Amino acid sequence: MEHVLAANRVTRNPETAIYLYCVVRAPRRPRVSGALKGVPGASALDVHSVAGSLFIVVSAVPLDVYAPERLEPRLRDLDWVSDVAVAHEAVNEHFARVRSTVVIPMKLFTMFSSIDKAVADIASRRKVIEQTVRRIDGCEEWGIRVTRRPVPAPAGDEESRPRTGAGFLQARKAARDAAANARLEAASAADRAFAALRRLAKDTYRRPRASEPGTNPPILEAAFLVRATARPRFKAEARRQAAALGRAAADLSLTGPWPAYNFVGAERAR
Repeated sequence: MEHVLAANRVTRNPETAIYLYCVVRAPRRPRVSGALKGVPGASALDVHSVAGSLFIVVSAVPLDVYAPERLEPRLRDLDWVSDVAVAHEAVNEHFARVRSTVVIPMKLFTMFSSIDKAVADIASRRKVIEQTVRRIDGCEEWGIRVTRRPVPAPAGDEESRPRTGAGFLQARKAARDAAANARLEAASAADRAFAALRRLAKDTYRRPRASEPGTNPPILEAAFLVRATARPRFKAEARRQAAALGRAAADLSLTGPWPAYNFVGAERAR
């Protein structure tokens, strides 16, 4: 295995693996800020050329932490995983902000036994990667999440309570019907919001809605690939849809801009 040193030299080290953060298309080799840190325990970040204008951003990570048999139990430590995710995202966002670059973010814990294998893997997928670069160039990812507001229990006094079994059953049915109508209204408003926002996006990804008995899962979770020039219109439309959803007792949260995580897999390339 090989280790990426701070001095941008590679030397043999059987105790490390190469952690891959992203692929970058840039007119020249991107510079690494000394203040930018990689995932916990990693060496200094380094940039390696793949071919032409494609580069990879990597660092070396210790196998006593990141080897599969050591990594699996650590994945149950949500604080540690969160620290890794934040550092991984920070690297991707740093290069995404560099002018004239296009960033293809890698998934968390994408690792190779050597820098040569990392370069070879990306080179073998160069055609698909360049297709993806062309598709996401000039774009950014935005996410929305729509949730229903908790329905408060109906207030009642002693006189308004049902006094018979039949009355009790009717009241329960009325409450169930009201809740079902509220869910339907919120879901319809979420569908309208998605349709309005997708008209301003180059591509979309809508996550399957989870079915979780006993919980209040999101009505809608979706990602939008938006041209940077369309950002003001997209955000304005999101505000309009948030107001409409509010009238349907639902809340919309907007996040972004992000690197195009949901639009870079081989299965998403077109």
